[in-house]
Amino acid sequence: MPLLAAQSGGGPGSFMPLLMIVLLFVVMYFMMIRPQQKRRREAEQMQSSIGPGDEVVTIGGLYGTVTSVDDETVMLEVAPGVQTRYARPAIARVTKTAERVESVPEEVDAKE
Repeated sequence: MPLLAAQSGGGPGSFMPLLMIVLLFVVMYFMMIRPQQKRRREAEQMQSSIGPGDEVVTIGGLYGTVTSVDDETVMLEVAPGVQTRYARPAIARVTKTAERVESVPEEVDAKE
């Protein structure tokens, strides 16, 4: 009869492996997946805010100054008179942001 008692014991020990697997996935999410998503969002935001005059570095290590921006591409001046075209995701980081002057509407005096 001792064999029969051992087989019917499905107590709290049988959920332990399942709990360990769930815990492993939770740890992987917070240690790997979530930080990677945050870095991806920050990179997309940086790439969408690039404008003319910004000094950038490409993923290949090329330094250049942005001369024009399109929806999908960025024109960089890598040397005086030398311009190259890159895809936006090829920009790794912005080293110096150009000072952009926001146009303020001038007040128009109504002179009669």
